[in-house]
Amino acid sequence: MLFDDTYKTIENISEGQLRDRGSKFLGFAYPVKTEVEIKAIVNRLKKEHSQANHHCYAFRLTNDPSVYRASDDREPSGSAGKPILGAIQSLQLTNVLVVVVRYFGGSLLGVPGLIAAYRGAAQDALAQASIISKTINEGIEITFPYEYTNDVHSLLKSEPTHIISQSYENPCVIKIELRKNRSQIFIEKLKQHSNLAVHANWKILY
Repeated sequence: MLFDDTYKTIENISEGQLRDRGSKFLGFAYPVKTEVEIKAIVNRLKKEHSQANHHCYAFRLTNDPSVYRASDDREPSGSAGKPILGAIQSLQLTNVLVVVVRYFGGSLLGVPGLIAAYRGAAQDALAQASIISKTINEGIEITFPYEYTNDVHSLLKSEPTHIISQSYENPCVIKIELRKNRSQIFIEKLKQHSNLAVHANWKILY
C-alpha cells in the first residue's frame, strides 16, 4: 500500500492582528521549507518591529510531527509559542511559520489572557492565507550513454515525471522529480529495463 505523500500548507504570506487591553498582537504567517529560512524571517521581523516587546513564534516542517519549535521570547513559559503552534496544528498544516509580535499596552493580561491573545493573532493570520495541498516529491538523477536516450525517454513517459534539467553530452545526465510514492516504482522499472539496468546509473538527489 502506498503511503500518503501529500501535506497541507499555506500558499502566501498573510497577516492578522488582535488587541487586548491596550496590547497589540500582530500575526505573520509564512510558507517555509528550512530552518535557515525561518531564522532569517524572524530576524527581519525583529528589526522591522524593534520597538515591540516580544517576537514569539512557532513552526512545523515536513510531515514528521516531531519537527517543530515554539518560542515564548521572554513571555511566561507556555503562554505564547505553544498557543501559536496549536493554531498551526489545528489546521493540520506544515512547512509553516507563524510569528506574533506584541506591543505591550501597559496592562498585564495574565497567562490565560496571553494564551488567548497569541492563539487569536495566529489564527487570524492563518485565516487570511490560502491553504493548499502539496505533494512530497523526490529528485532522481539518471546518467546514461547517448545511444540509450530513447529508452530513457520512454521510461520517463511511463510515469508522471517532471524533468528538472537535461544534458546530452556523453554521458547524458537527466534530473527528474516525481511524487515520492511513485519514485520506487520508477526505480524498479529502471532496474528491470533490458538496456538501462546495465548501462544507466541513478541516484536519489533528495
